[in-house]
Amino acid sequence: MALGAMELPSGAKLDLGAAPWMVPPLVMGIVNCNGDSFFPPSRARANEAVEKALGQLEDGAAIIDFGGESTRPGAAYVSADEELERLIPVIEGFRRRSPAAISVDTRKAAVARSCLEAGADIINDISALEDDPEMGPLCAEKKAAVVLMHKQGEPRNMQKSPKYTDAAAEVKAYLFEAARRAEQYGISRDRIILDPGIGFGKALADNLGIMNRLAEICGSDYPVLVGLSRKTFVGELTGREAPDRLAGTLASNAFCLLKGARIVRVHDVRETVDLVKVLFGIARARGTGGIQG
Repeated sequence: MALGAMELPSGAKLDLGAAPWMVPPLVMGIVNCNGDSFFPPSRARANEAVEKALGQLEDGAAIIDFGGESTRPGAAYVSADEELERLIPVIEGFRRRSPAAISVDTRKAAVARSCLEAGADIINDISALEDDPEMGPLCAEKKAAVVLMHKQGEPRNMQKSPKYTDAAAEVKAYLFEAARRAEQYGISRDRIILDPGIGFGKALADNLGIMNRLAEICGSDYPVLVGLSRKTFVGELTGREAPDRLAGTLASNAFCLLKGARIVRVHDVRETVDLVKVLFGIARARGTGGIQG
């Protein structure tokens, strides 16, 4: 797998490495511009959201992911107008103060268009371009990078009764097909990121099976992003509520980075950056291009 650099519409570049572990994995910081995301410290509005994002950059984030609609299990749908009211002032305010890569967590093309025009670079679509038929052509037109995520069901019902025969194989097949569709829209291969969607319509056994076989997805020509931060599966394994899941999150992210993930999406940027520095330092000291084995 040779990923190289991803050039973004704003001029920002994400160095994903010419080969595994030649450059450190990237940390994406979460800033939720809403009032109902499952981890309250991630929530911020207006100027507070801008300052929170700038603080994450200081802590070492390479990408900031802004979201105007919660997609936690049980979350309600938010209109495009409300999403834009929450996002545009924040994106514009952040872009005036930083050239760093901006991701927007949305599945609506109207929201994506306005955010890209305001300075965003990446559309992080939990529906992998499926919910809105205009999303794929828009991202191709704007030369945006895309995160294509797997989910089963919708946020309002996805955790009620998820069912798989082989979750890891089914997620892998879905993501590769989603990438093929994205390329058919005209999105270049070097602007596609895959996300297995841990916790999105998956039981504990499904999540653990996917993470154990993550290398099957990471061995492709697409960088893999994982979003594990303080999620329910960590609580199921540790017996802890979201405020006390940092250690479990760090362990989960370390495991997935060892499997080949190149981007981790997190609430706790500073601690995760330290994790990446240590893993990368060990890998480079061995001089083998990786840690496994």
